[in-house]
Amino acid sequence: MSIKNDKAIVRLQGDDVFSVTTPSGHELTLDTDHVRSSAPTPMELLLVALGSCTAVDVVSILRKKRQHVTEYRVEVRGERREGYPRSFKRMEVHHIVTGRSISEQSVAQAIELSEQKYCSVAATLRPTVAIVSSYEIIEG
Repeated sequence: MSIKNDKAIVRLQGDDVFSVTTPSGHELTLDTDHVRSSAPTPMELLLVALGSCTAVDVVSILRKKRQHVTEYRVEVRGERREGYPRSFKRMEVHHIVTGRSISEQSVAQAIELSEQKYCSVAATLRPTVAIVSSYEIIEG
């Protein structure tokens, strides 16, 4: 099995703004000026990466378990260290699942499988970040 080496390209556009080309060729803009805040920061994208990685897993697993999900949302909050580098020390991932007769056991299992087996972003962060998950189920 070969390991794929993905390459992202980051270019300075000027005044703390960067253009990014992802390995798949998508373009993004990053802004590290927190006052201007014209685009996401790299640290915000870490929150997005974790949330989207686990969301993809959880929805896929719930579909395989034949759960009737009508709406699904993940909210991710990060707590950063005081000193430099101001890395995340804790990320809270809250899953909100809406549907009809959703099994609590299925949701808990889907989240656990994502966290422990499938989400490569969580696996990458976990050595230095405490990842704490919770969920709520809304009938509807």
